Amino acid sequence: MSAHEPGQNASPLRLGIAGLGTVGTGTVKIIRKHAKLLSARCGRPVTITAVSARDRMKNRDLDLSDYDWEDDARALAVRDDIDVFVELIGGDEGIARASVTEALRAGKDVVTANKALLAIHGQELAELAEERGRVIRFEAAVAGGIPIIKSMTESLAGNQIRRVMGVMNGTCNYILTRMENGGLPYEAVFEEARQLGYLEADPTLDVGGIDASHKLAILAAIAFGTRPSFDAVEIEGIERVSIDDIRRAADMGYRIKLLGVAQMTARGLEQRMSPCLVPADSPLGQLQGGTNMVVVEGDSVGQIVLRGAGAGEGPTASAVMSDIVEIARGVRMPSFGQPARDLATPQAARTAVPAAYYIRLQLTDKPGALAKVATMLGDAGISIDRMRQYGHSETAGVAPVLIVTHKTTPEAIDHAMEALPRTGVIAGEPIELRIEEV
Repeated sequence: MSAHEPGQNASPLRLGIAGLGTVGTGTVKIIRKHAKLLSARCGRPVTITAVSARDRMKNRDLDLSDYDWEDDARALAVRDDIDVFVELIGGDEGIARASVTEALRAGKDVVTANKALLAIHGQELAELAEERGRVIRFEAAVAGGIPIIKSMTESLAGNQIRRVMGVMNGTCNYILTRMENGGLPYEAVFEEARQLGYLEADPTLDVGGIDASHKLAILAAIAFGTRPSFDAVEIEGIERVSIDDIRRAADMGYRIKLLGVAQMTARGLEQRMSPCLVPADSPLGQLQGGTNMVVVEGDSVGQIVLRGAGAGEGPTASAVMSDIVEIARGVRMPSFGQPARDLATPQAARTAVPAAYYIRLQLTDKPGALAKVATMLGDAGISIDRMRQYGHSETAGVAPVLIVTHKTTPEAIDHAMEALPRTGVIAGEPIELRIEEV
């Protein structure tokens, strides 16, 4: 029997689980519920030796009396009677980073759902794992239950990836679709999401695009054979998207999504996370609620779309289990699809790929105002594809104007956004959003 086909009588794979929040308790539940099924699929039993969390007395609606308890995750990480350390604590520093490092140094394999840890420290952890002959697996770190990591490292390994993009934060997608479907302003839906418990303790991780950018940095590393480079991601959140933008984008056949896009260009690796317009009838445009979607384009396979639950107890615990099963079966693979020391240091490139843009501005009620705007855009090298003017507000003396440009460069748009207020016919700051081809 090969290392990839353990026999049914093989010794159990023994786990130590650190972090007993939603995902941690969900993982314990799966192992209990499907013990027989897991044993059959892995060729060996999967068992839990010990667990760790901050509060031993917290009510988790789960009997943990069968397992040893460690108050310190670092002590759990180095126990002789565990084979795999499962880190579900979260955070890129502190106890999460320390315990994962200790586990690898102690010769344990690691399974984690920690996207911040991988996006920021993934290179050093991957190198440490390979030096010690261990693996660190992180399917649950990106897009919840969607098997995007395995799809890219295994199923698509024969492709040169051209572009990877997606909606990777369910909270942001919930807010944007709820605004549209309910006709509600951003502030009202933000508060609703907070009351429902959808937002992180620090909401800017969600609405500021940081959480999704961690995930994008991980996918870009796998897609392009580069070291994770979270610091190079251009990040803009959804805070400035208004209900008017959503309505008017819909009028023109688009929906607004917080979209992550990574692609390798002649200038270097472009990584951006920002609100974009996408065609309403595209798969991304039809994505509703808290669902995630990742789109991968390969030179041989073309475009594939993976859609599913991006968070939650069941979906994320399912992804954690996929890594545990892989290790139980004896499958060993470099963290980012190829040896960590072979990963290139990417040349970060600001987005330069041309695109059409949506521009919203408030035009003052002055003769020749629209002509001034058109002339200024022309001077910036931007041609107008479509323009729509709405009725003037008698009280404010302004009228909303929407412009969809032909393809142009981000530099030209930046220049235009700086120049528009100087025309003297614009009230407030103009808003621009990229229109992404999908």
